[in-house]
Amino acid sequence: MDVENSRTAALVEEIRELKKKRGAAILAHYYTLGEIQDLADVTGDSLALARKAQTLDNPVIVVCGVHFMGETAKILCPDKTVLVPDETAGCSLADSCPAEEFEEFIKAHPGHTVVSYVNTSAAVKALTDVVVTSSNARQIVDALPKDEKIIFGPDRNLGSYISSVTGRGMVIWDGACHVHEQFSLEKLLELKKEHPRAEVLAHPECKKPVVLVADVVGSTAALLKHAIESPCREFIVATESGILHKMRQACPDKHFIPAPPEEAGCACNNCSYMKLNTLEKLRDCLRDMKPQIEVDPETAARAVKPIERMLEMSARLGL
Repeated sequence: MDVENSRTAALVEEIRELKKKRGAAILAHYYTLGEIQDLADVTGDSLALARKAQTLDNPVIVVCGVHFMGETAKILCPDKTVLVPDETAGCSLADSCPAEEFEEFIKAHPGHTVVSYVNTSAAVKALTDVVVTSSNARQIVDALPKDEKIIFGPDRNLGSYISSVTGRGMVIWDGACHVHEQFSLEKLLELKKEHPRAEVLAHPECKKPVVLVADVVGSTAALLKHAIESPCREFIVATESGILHKMRQACPDKHFIPAPPEEAGCACNNCSYMKLNTLEKLRDCLRDMKPQIEVDPETAARAVKPIERMLEMSARLGL
């Protein structure tokens, strides 16, 4: 074993010991580093992590993802200690929707039901009627009364996609994820020529031209499920590259190719915020019991309602 592997093994063992000592559970999003996912008790997309946070008996939850995911866990589990390895791990999509501006947007469109993507701050969730994820947005919007006016925020690409597949006209906030905005249609088509038998898998946060050429459009969990079940042996994946770790683990005999970004040599299909979660920071947060996530109680009391409505609707719809 070389020095680097030996150091990593020692770090992993230290994390496991600290996890046991703290009675902690580690939740990791599919976009985090593979070594973080491998250590996690639960790995999943935003919906899976939100569901699991409520069911865990552990007094301490470590959320390896981005800040809004830690907030969501704290809102659902106010009596638990919620830690994050790096409190500066934000989200470009959440940042594109400041709560004060979103509130003015809502006031400018009275009489609308506010549907917010989970990739938002607690303050935005507190202004929301129902939260959605990319796993359930289509079904939840479809389940709303047909005459109901809808505001959808903050992702314009996801909102446009949901509008197109449900036929629902929606007032859409103009926000976006910096990772999913970067995929190049031209380079994707060139890659498809090189791999004509490959299926193109795309997240609905991608721009419309990329979504239109995809064979399958879905959440990270849905894309992973399809990759496992599909008879296809080769896939071009247009979402954050962290999901490739689970895809390759689940399907070692299949070939997964990350979709190319617009800039040559750019790692734009990596979320720099997700990659702030490292083994060292995970060890440190369990050792020091910080950074801890706190949410203003009044904000949390309002924000929990649309999250619980999402979970209730998801269960009722069989999602």
